[in-house]
Amino acid sequence: MKFDGIYTPVITPHFEDGSIDEKGLETVIEHLISGGVHGLIVAGTTGEYYAQSREERMRLMTVFKDIMGDRIPLIVGTGALRTEESIEYAEAAAKVGADALLVATPPYSVPTERENALHALAIDRAANLPIMLYNYPGRMGVSMGEEYLDRVGRSPNFTAIKESSGDINRLHLLARDYPHIQLGCGMDDQALEFFAWGASCWVCAGSNFAPEAHIALYQACRIEGDFDKGRRIMTAMLPLMRVLEQGGKFIQAIKHGVAMRGLPAGPLRKPLQSLNKDEKRELEQVIRVMDTTLDHIAGEE
Repeated sequence: MKFDGIYTPVITPHFEDGSIDEKGLETVIEHLISGGVHGLIVAGTTGEYYAQSREERMRLMTVFKDIMGDRIPLIVGTGALRTEESIEYAEAAAKVGADALLVATPPYSVPTERENALHALAIDRAANLPIMLYNYPGRMGVSMGEEYLDRVGRSPNFTAIKESSGDINRLHLLARDYPHIQLGCGMDDQALEFFAWGASCWVCAGSNFAPEAHIALYQACRIEGDFDKGRRIMTAMLPLMRVLEQGGKFIQAIKHGVAMRGLPAGPLRKPLQSLNKDEKRELEQVIRVMDTTLDHIAGEE
């Protein structure tokens, strides 16, 4: 499978009591597909998978597939504390007809590179689907280093990586030494650099509410090869990226951005809380300015 384009780790809309709003989820999914994103991810961090029960995660795979059909690829996250749980999610994903898996490091346990690679290979054997790795040491505690990449590289299913370390040297390493693994941007404020180094896709939570902005940058850099235009688009987007990361309230900001678009989002599951009034006001202003600037850039073509 080729991972090309914008992949959205979809939020999970909730009712006020915290239960999942499946009808609202359908509205969000249809908005993203009509907005032109290239694939959707269920059970990504932005979807609050870590706060969901096993039954909810299994149900959401089916709901996503039923809504999406075969219109665009569905990627299922397998993140869990235990390898056995990740295997269950991988097997279920294969049964519902998912196109690929997202495989991360198990959180908290801090495995060695060998242990982490054996974890990923066990998931691979269980489902035999294309896999996008998810390297996010900031949340998981360890990085998918060279030993890890060499070990998992023995299976052809490991075809891409979402690199979210923030370490620019990792970007260089992957582009230079692992060209057989498709490079995916997982660090939003480095998207331009990723595309310059040949990244084929961008997994971006902000595309939940601003798919057109993220697609515009991908189109300029990856399709048109126009990095002058790409720099202008990236300049317009950087204030949003800074606000999304403020105070660690990333998912909170994404959900408010979705609500701003008139889409169902609902509250977050505890322990997370919604943005306060000042934070909402700042995010809204940044999005308005970004939209105006991007409209101006598009109007010059």
